[in-house]
Amino acid sequence: MNVADYSNYFNLHPDKEGRFGKYGGAYLPPELEKIMEEIRDAYDTISRSARFIAELRSIRKHFQGRPTPVYHAERLSRKLGAAQIYLKREDLNHTGAHKLNHCMGEGLLATYLGKKKLIAETGAGQHGVALATAAAYFGLECDIHMGEVDIAKQAPNVARMKLLGANVIPVTFGLRTLKEAVDSCFGAYLKDPVTQLYCIGSVVGPHPFPMMVRDFQRVVGIEAREQFHDMTGDIPDIVTACVGGGSNAMGLFSGFLADPCEIHGVEPLGRGPKVGDHAATMTYGKEGVLHGFNSYLLQDEKGEPLPVYSIASGLDYPSVGPEHSFLKDIGRVQYHTITDREAVEAFFMLSRVEGIIPALESCHAVAHAIRLSRTAPKHSRSILVNLSGRGDKDMDYVIEHYGFGENFKLD
Repeated sequence: MNVADYSNYFNLHPDKEGRFGKYGGAYLPPELEKIMEEIRDAYDTISRSARFIAELRSIRKHFQGRPTPVYHAERLSRKLGAAQIYLKREDLNHTGAHKLNHCMGEGLLATYLGKKKLIAETGAGQHGVALATAAAYFGLECDIHMGEVDIAKQAPNVARMKLLGANVIPVTFGLRTLKEAVDSCFGAYLKDPVTQLYCIGSVVGPHPFPMMVRDFQRVVGIEAREQFHDMTGDIPDIVTACVGGGSNAMGLFSGFLADPCEIHGVEPLGRGPKVGDHAATMTYGKEGVLHGFNSYLLQDEKGEPLPVYSIASGLDYPSVGPEHSFLKDIGRVQYHTITDREAVEAFFMLSRVEGIIPALESCHAVAHAIRLSRTAPKHSRSILVNLSGRGDKDMDYVIEHYGFGENFKLD
C-alpha cells in the first residue's frame, strides 16, 4: 500500500473476521464464542450511537482532561543539536498514562451490557489504575490480576489501585509478570463471562478487542496531528512510540498512516538478544497464536511462548497487537529496539533537561528519538514521540538500581 491508500484504512481493517491481513481473528473456547459475539454486536451498535459518542467525549473533556498537549522539547532538542523533538503528553492524561482512553470506553460498554464487574491484567500498573478509576466512575466492581514481580516493582500503582477500590490479585506462577497475569485473568473470565467484562489492556486478544482498543486510542493520533500542524504548519518527519502490546503506539500511529512521514515502533531489547533477556517480538518473533489471536510471537520450536524480560513492566509481553504485525509486513511501520540502559539514560535526560519524569515504557521511544537526533544532520528532522505515561511509578526502582544517574554521561 502507498500512503494514499490509507485514506480508507479504518473502514477496511480489520475485516469482518477481525483480521488484519492474516493476523488477528478470534481463537476461543466454545463457552466464550457467544459472549464475544455479544460484545462485538454491542460495540458495533454503541460505537455508532450519538449518545455514546457524546458521553465519551464529555468524559474525555471533563474527567480525563483531554486534549493533552503536544510539547516542543526545545532544550532537549538544542542539547542534542540535530532533530527537533516533540512530545505528545499522554502523561498528563488523568491517571498519568494513555490507558484511561480505552478503559473509560470499556467501562461505558460494560454499563451498556449490564455487567457488574470489570476485570483485567496489568504489568506496569497503569492499565490497572486506569481500569480501577473507570470502575469507580461507573460504580462497578474491579479485579486486577498482576504478577508478583510487577507488584514488587510497581508498589505506588498497586497502592493506587487499592485506594480506588480494586481487588489486586497476585499471580504467583511462571515468571510472575505480564504474560502470566493475562493467563490468570483469562482463567477468571472463563469462570464467569456473564456478569463481568474482561477489559484487555492493549490492542491484543481475540476480536473485537484489538479493534476496540485501537478505536478508543485513536483520539491520541487525531489530537496530535492537529496540534502538531497548528504548531509548525507541517506534519512530523518521524512519529514514534514504544511497543509492548502496542495500544499507545496504535493510538498515535492512527493519526498519521495516510501522511508522508516515517512511523517507528520501538521494542524493548532489555539486556540483549539472548532468549529471556528481551521482549522484542517484532524483531525476533514469528507468527503464532497466544491469548486468542494470531500475531508475531516469541516462541520455541513447539510454539510455546518464550520467557521475556524488560525493565519496563508494561512491555514484557511475548506477543504484540495483530495490527502491528500487519503494518510491519506491508512496510508502513518500521520497528526498532532499545536496551534497558538506553531507556534509563533517556529517563534521566528528559528529567534533567525538560523537567519531565517519564515512564520507563515511554523512555524507549524517547531513547529512539535521542538516537535518531544524534545521528541526524543538524535540524534535518522533526520527531514526534508519544510520551505514553509518567514515571512516578518507576522512580523507586530506578533510584534503587541506578542511583540518580551518576553513571550516565547524559550528553
